[in-house]
Amino acid sequence: MKHPVDTIIDPGKCNGCGECVRVCPSRTIEMRGDRAVIVGKWSLGCGHCAAVCPTEAVTVGDLDSDALLLAACDDGTAAAAEFDIAGLVRLMKSRRSCRNYLDRPVPRALLEDLARIGTTAPSGTNCQLWTFTILPDRESVLALGEAVGDFFRRICRKAENPALRLLSKLSSGDPLGAFYRDHYEDVREGLRLRDEEGRDPLFHGAPSLILVGSRPGGSCPAEDALLASQNILLAAHSLGLGSCMIGFAVEAMKHDPSIGVLLKIPAGEGIHAVIAIGWPDEHYLAPAGRRRIEPRFFSPGVGEGRD
Repeated sequence: MKHPVDTIIDPGKCNGCGECVRVCPSRTIEMRGDRAVIVGKWSLGCGHCAAVCPTEAVTVGDLDSDALLLAACDDGTAAAAEFDIAGLVRLMKSRRSCRNYLDRPVPRALLEDLARIGTTAPSGTNCQLWTFTILPDRESVLALGEAVGDFFRRICRKAENPALRLLSKLSSGDPLGAFYRDHYEDVREGLRLRDEEGRDPLFHGAPSLILVGSRPGGSCPAEDALLASQNILLAAHSLGLGSCMIGFAVEAMKHDPSIGVLLKIPAGEGIHAVIAIGWPDEHYLAPAGRRRIEPRFFSPGVGEGRD
């Protein structure tokens, strides 16, 4: 989601390294001379810039580093003795979406292991109907990228037509209009970067992908696939790999069955997550904050005047 930019860069602390510019997925920051400056109006609010800054020059206003502090188990004292909850929490805090990868393949055996680790997740009614499709090299990644790009080129052409946007609003709840308002400009720019500059704004240069899906018959197939995906993300991070969930690819596959045919995915199988996997070419120095939450508690009878 886009958020109004509330990021601040202290020019007195900025050393001009440019790392914040390199990791910003929204292109909100640029180098001006020997200092980084805010140039965009919108941000993902991911906190990558603050997490990568070696001089603590960047502050993201909506994020709170204390939001990640745990009250009962951060030091491991409340956990079962055989498990290290503190280490698990550190792993979760330090994992970030990676959008810069080295030109170095991931061994197929390692990708297979990640898929197997995904199956340690719970599944609805223990159906275990998940599927894992591995694209092990850049050639296969680029083939999927071209198919996804073709889909969004078609969607952009439709969204550019006011009559089709109006028809979409009257007949289908305005999905085409929502795309035009929220994503059209970013998608067009991504297609331009791909077509004119040979860049890979979809998969960020990742050398491999893991697609997590489900066969028909599960009680909650999307949830099952996403739980397995979280296991893969954490396992990849523990192995020194970078990862990133690619929602635009999932959306394209949902609406364009020809992409599944291209990848030889059986009919009826849904893809719920596309995960970019590779060796990261970015290194974060600290966990970024999170938006603070206020958990709700419910207890029957509380506040009703009962003894």
